Amino acid sequence: MELRAATAADAEAIAGVWHRGWADGHEGNVPDGLYAHRRADHFRELVESRLPRTTVAVIGDQVVGFVTVRDDEVEEMYVDASARGSGVAAELLGHGESVIAAAHDAAWLAVVAGNARARRFYERCGWVDGGAFDYTAETVDGPFVVPVRRYEKRVR
Repeated sequence: MELRAATAADAEAIAGVWHRGWADGHEGNVPDGLYAHRRADHFRELVESRLPRTTVAVIGDQVVGFVTVRDDEVEEMYVDASARGSGVAAELLGHGESVIAAAHDAAWLAVVAGNARARRFYERCGWVDGGAFDYTAETVDGPFVVPVRRYEKRVR
């Protein structure tokens, strides 16, 4: 497995991993109205602007995961189902933490309360549930408020 900066050639693969992972972790855990905005084309539209802040995990020639950092936030992190349990997620999260540590003392991320698998993973990696808050998700119709848990970690 290799971690490297994302390129435009990775955009379609990133969008696919993101779309499948989002559906897997969010189904039944977010307000119903958000699903209409989370089609494959939505994720394709979001990828391009995030490429400069995205690192991909590659096995062979296949993108199997990615992490996107924005300021002190691990904004997005998804791993394809085929690579779960392989250590890819821990490597991506550790990389995101290192990027944030270069400029910030602490990092944060948002996770929906019902995504128990992700929450257990973050807790095993030393993240702490900082409480409930409303996260503003992007949609083509404007912001959509999603109740989430804010996870936090000191990174330096």
